[in-house]
Amino acid sequence: MSEVRPQVAVVTGASSGIGRATALAFARRGVAVVAVARREARLREVAGACAAEAPGSFHLAGDLGERAFAESVVGEAGSRLGRVDVLVNNAAVPMRKLLFETSVEEAEASFRVNFFACLWTTFAAIPWMLRQGGGTIVNVSSFASKVVPTHETLYAAAKCAMNGFSEGLWNDLRGSGIHVALLHPGAIDTEIWEKGQAPVRFRGRKHPPELVADAILEAVDRRVHERVVPRRQPSLVAAGLLKLVAPGLLRAGVARMDPVTPSQLEAARARARAGKPLGG
Repeated sequence: MSEVRPQVAVVTGASSGIGRATALAFARRGVAVVAVARREARLREVAGACAAEAPGSFHLAGDLGERAFAESVVGEAGSRLGRVDVLVNNAAVPMRKLLFETSVEEAEASFRVNFFACLWTTFAAIPWMLRQGGGTIVNVSSFASKVVPTHETLYAAAKCAMNGFSEGLWNDLRGSGIHVALLHPGAIDTEIWEKGQAPVRFRGRKHPPELVADAILEAVDRRVHERVVPRRQPSLVAAGLLKLVAPGLLRAGVARMDPVTPSQLEAARARARAGKPLGG
């Protein structure tokens, strides 16, 4: 169990979905929230709701894919509120785009938001947490980092980087008072399904973002390191087991669900013969 009640939480991607639900959940506990995202109008509404429950809450609008802004977020929170107890790295942008049609610039932009933003904010937060004697860093990954769907190669790769970063952080920060948690949400009902270019093939049940917010608070309270959300969803459990015992079978099944078509492959070959790069 956490020995010190958090007073300040920085939550990225807070304008909607999991981030919004998490910000409001912390505020209901009286934790001052620094809500961070790009969409200022929505962010202002979230921060206002948080401030009504937890005075001192405020928002910072900007692009976390820009290093200077990402690094400034934690410093601004600490300067205005005196400390940083919890950092929730939740901001993410899906690709859902055919790899052959993706440029290296788009790949880099995906990594900047989906992984490097997490690295930048974490590096800024660790000195604050060391000075105050502890804190919690929560990194919100994705089940897509465990079972990678077609058209989400880059998103999944960035989340895999987040997974390795989080596991290494846990080792490096052991004994420092800083706890590191890693969550893998499955199908959660957020705006992420409306983004990206390729059509969504998933037709299963989507869970409310509050389920992940509750898991984040539990990870802070009980110092949980890693968890899949929902914990006992049969499809996630089955996929996890199948990856252990028959990974090739799982890959083949995922590929059949949303295959790259012969016409898409031929179009990619034609661009390659014309000397064009990926995405060109």
